[in-house]
Amino acid sequence: MALKITDDCTACDACVSTCPNEAISAGDVIYLIDPARCTECVGAEDSPQCQDVCPADCIIKDPAHDEDHDALMAKYHGLHG
Repeated sequence: MALKITDDCTACDACVSTCPNEAISAGDVIYLIDPARCTECVGAEDSPQCQDVCPADCIIKDPAHDEDHDALMAKYHGLHG
């Protein structure tokens, strides 16, 4: 399952540099997570780094992009070879 950023985002920029997949970018008002690049840090870290650093606790699982651990790992390897 990919993650998404809710409207509670303060656009503080803390999450951007922690993403190993470069899946987070600035939107018009809040930051956005590209579900095609988000692996919830599977393959890189033990937990989603963006969630760990977010001071607004506005990064949640996106039920629209339901993927199991194996799918997330395959996506990670597809991104990083």
